[in-house]
Amino acid sequence: MEKTGNQILSLARSELYLRMRFLDVALSGFDYREDETVETIGTDGFSIFYRLRPLGGLYLQDRVLVNRAYLHMVLHCIFRHLIRRKGREQELWNLSCDIVVESMIDGMQHRCVRRSRSWLRRETYRKLGKQMKVLTAEKVYGTLEAWDMADEDAERLAAEFHVDDHTCWPDDSDQKRQNEIENQWKNKSEQIETDMETFSGESSSQSGDLLRQIKVENKERTDYRDFLRKFSVLREEMTIDDDTFDYGFYSYGLNLYGDMPLIEPLEWKEVQKVEEFVIVVDTSMSCSGEPVRRFLEETYSVLSEQSSFFRKVNIHIIQCDETVKSDVKITSQEELQAYMECLELKGEGGTDFRPAFDYVEELAADHTFRNLRGLLYFTDGRGIYPARIPSFRTAFVFCGEEYEEANVPPWAIKLILEEDTQ
Repeated sequence: MEKTGNQILSLARSELYLRMRFLDVALSGFDYREDETVETIGTDGFSIFYRLRPLGGLYLQDRVLVNRAYLHMVLHCIFRHLIRRKGREQELWNLSCDIVVESMIDGMQHRCVRRSRSWLRRETYRKLGKQMKVLTAEKVYGTLEAWDMADEDAERLAAEFHVDDHTCWPDDSDQKRQNEIENQWKNKSEQIETDMETFSGESSSQSGDLLRQIKVENKERTDYRDFLRKFSVLREEMTIDDDTFDYGFYSYGLNLYGDMPLIEPLEWKEVQKVEEFVIVVDTSMSCSGEPVRRFLEETYSVLSEQSSFFRKVNIHIIQCDETVKSDVKITSQEELQAYMECLELKGEGGTDFRPAFDYVEELAADHTFRNLRGLLYFTDGRGIYPARIPSFRTAFVFCGEEYEEANVPPWAIKLILEEDTQ
């Protein structure tokens, strides 16, 4: 019985491999195990678990269904859906992941996985496509959450896209298992991307948006707070340094002398925080309104944390389209809060990045800054970039998917802010 199940899965793997050789490392990355606890078929990232009778019935009904189920699980692993839930509601996350991988498979032209799409599928893809260029599980989750569907509509959608059993996926608390999956499938995903771009061009051209999707998923992710540390400096601050406090000597002194500890914690501590940098906001016609506000709110939420920047700072928030429209100096958390409460965007002209850079260079020449760490430029990327490398670090920040058309100079950092859809 187990041999029969393994043969069915081996046939599916071989048929997929003949059409999509770039998936070789992914397709052969599993062993097969019969398991009566799964509904039909599922994976934990290392093995494929199946119940023979439902799997055999699926194969007798249409072997394409088995091929699609195998590929469905492979794509879950390539996109690391198994480990990216991060506290999101489980049923909605499962549905979001299923929609993403099924949309990839439905977009392929390979006969071994091709099937007609139902009206519900077509309509779902159409509605999601209006809100995003590339479907990712995180974005689809946020969109489905915003739809606020009735229970029966959500159940109908889940039944339409359900293929595999997700009970094999690790819990958010199982960090060790999650790291093992990430290490294994990140390398495979990057290898597949390289193969699709080089040796398997003709085959990958029939695979719809798979390459584009893999490129998005393989982009390095970093926490915005960690990114802002690139603009931080190391300086002493008056605060208790717990790291240098020795509880052994402290307790020994209290025991020996009653109320005389042998050591007290240092009252000065070296910390690395934001002190001086510039935020430039592109207020041109193509980049005004809600995206700008979201960027400033995200930056404000990071900087307003006590652990992010010193009590006294020198941050300039500049609004610029084709000319500099305003420059507001922020020296404290209170001033930053007041600026956000009275935020007024000025501009809506053309886009030219050079005036802002020239203006900041003039400020630096006039000693407005003691130690300027860098410049964050929020924009859609459609403008004239400076020809010369500035004397400070620069990062162009993009929100959403407009960054795909931006040709950022090699001397600048390119950062894409994704909405937190949790």
